[in-house]
Amino acid sequence: MTAKVGWLRRQLPGVIAVVVAVVGYVVVSLPTVSAAEQDRMASRYDFTPMTIALPAADKQQTVRPVNQAYQRIQAWISSVGAAIAMNDLDGDGLSNDLCLVDTRTDQVVVTPTPGAGGDRYAPFALDLAPLPVNDAMAPMGCAPGDFNEDGRMDLLVYLWGRTPVVYLAKAGTSTLDDNAYAPTELVPNPPVRDGKYAGPQWNSNAVAIDDFDGDGHVDIFVANYFPDSPVLDQNVDGGVEMNDSLSHAMNSGKKMIFRFTGADATSADFEQVPDSVFPDGAQWGWTLAAAANDLDGDLLPELYIANDHGVDHLLYNRSTPGHIAFGGVMGVRTPGVPKSKRLGNDSFKGMGIDFADLNHDGIYDMFVSDITTRWGIQESNLQFESTVHSQKELRAKLQAGEAPWRDRSAEVGTAWSGWAWDVKFADYDNNGDPEITQTTGFVQGEANRWPQLQELATANDGLIENPWWWPNVEKGDDLAGDQTLHLFVRSDEGRYADLAPQLGLAVPVPTRGIATGDTDGDGRLDFAVARQFAAPVFYRNTSPSVGEFLGLRLAHEGAEQDCSPVVGAQVAVTTSDGRRFIERVDGGSGHSGKRSTDVHIGLGKVTGDVEVNLRWRDRTGQVREQNLELSTGWHDLQLGSQAKER
Repeated sequence: MTAKVGWLRRQLPGVIAVVVAVVGYVVVSLPTVSAAEQDRMASRYDFTPMTIALPAADKQQTVRPVNQAYQRIQAWISSVGAAIAMNDLDGDGLSNDLCLVDTRTDQVVVTPTPGAGGDRYAPFALDLAPLPVNDAMAPMGCAPGDFNEDGRMDLLVYLWGRTPVVYLAKAGTSTLDDNAYAPTELVPNPPVRDGKYAGPQWNSNAVAIDDFDGDGHVDIFVANYFPDSPVLDQNVDGGVEMNDSLSHAMNSGKKMIFRFTGADATSADFEQVPDSVFPDGAQWGWTLAAAANDLDGDLLPELYIANDHGVDHLLYNRSTPGHIAFGGVMGVRTPGVPKSKRLGNDSFKGMGIDFADLNHDGIYDMFVSDITTRWGIQESNLQFESTVHSQKELRAKLQAGEAPWRDRSAEVGTAWSGWAWDVKFADYDNNGDPEITQTTGFVQGEANRWPQLQELATANDGLIENPWWWPNVEKGDDLAGDQTLHLFVRSDEGRYADLAPQLGLAVPVPTRGIATGDTDGDGRLDFAVARQFAAPVFYRNTSPSVGEFLGLRLAHEGAEQDCSPVVGAQVAVTTSDGRRFIERVDGGSGHSGKRSTDVHIGLGKVTGDVEVNLRWRDRTGQVREQNLELSTGWHDLQLGSQAKER
């Protein structure tokens, strides 16, 4: 027996080498979509780039001022912040308004989408006055929502160097301008010193908006990236740090949830819930993206937290009205699943997250953006597809702490794209299968800093917390600066191909946020892209041949205006030939892009009406459900105790 064990040990290196070679061969020899097939697929799409109108600005910058301790990595610290959201802000019934963060000017801009109606109002920048400010803060994102429940869309702006601000839409305003919103504090009464903001130095990079406790009112999840510190204060040297690990960093800013407690015409009140709502470890991590969605059918949204430098978290919602609580869930580890791809325990650089039902089984799947640059940092995007067959089965596994999804990104062709950020599912040609739009790129310049970054990637975790040990990434340096937008489209065989080059979308400029919506009501989803230190761009969908669609604008009844989306409402559609589709009212998922709160479902070829199952919570928190037969096209519905067409 001893001789046999010895022989096996001697042969083990050779066996492992053979296994690695076979696996490597299988991975690199996965089938691809032919060039001819890509051209055929691309013929279904057409997008017209259009310039987004912006207001005048007092400054133009290509990097931000930073703490003196960060001076050698100024461009790295300045690599986030471009953001964009699409929604109906003026109440005209179309999601043809944008709220964006322009990193060149540090303005938060409200502007109409280009094209018809683009002259409805002049673009303008939101003003924090009369709230206190200082010189060491900058905006990072803008998320629309009706936070005081008056039926008008408000704007949540989150920043570095300050707590978030809710801009409440004023009653009685006839047009959108710089007087249309009243800024209010999410965290009341911050300290003021010498007339300037002296409150908590939050560095927020992600929010998610949903009714987490099921009481009928939206709550706000806020995730901070850096720990509270003067990251953008150029007059200070020190008091800051970097992540303490490249794969399991925990020295981040906190994650918090603010629960709705009341509102009136001029205020929206939220209270911060105890830290104990998060399971062990989930409150920390360098968060760059978050998404909320009801996965198991109880109309309580789960929460996915995508963390840079370490473990992501999928949190199972165990809340009751007035009491928010989450439990952690994790994918099952099998011999074929590396830790880096285990849902809830990966070690990649999570940068974006979105949900969609990719195989029409009635269960949401997920896509997570990571850093996937060949010959740079080659991790993998994560396309998690469900392994269960019903929400009942899914609920049982989630309650037991198991996350039944497996990554299929390599086998379907979406694993590698670049230094990836925001990701959005959207069915641009209405064929019934959502496309995957993804932003990539980091810092654009002339001096290639990949060799120095490779040195950092192999450094001991004990060194990297101190900015002094990081390689220079200053103004003019380049890391993945020529990477482009990606548009993954699924072929008839199930493999995806990036059609951005064929469609003129592959512009070599670092991109960040993606916002989608039907801006002109023609049933074709348009999209807008935020670019880091470059002008944002709007892409009007002019695809030549599209299928049928169902579009729903779902609003709470009883509001003074009709722009109070029923965030978290679930829509299930069945066509006459038995195909199934699901979608939800998204309160704002992803990195720095926020899609419209309209529901849009591409249906392909459809004859007659479709069966629609609606499930939602009314303002009292009671679960409501109704079955309808609706024609294809757009419908406006008010949801209270029942659904009523407006």
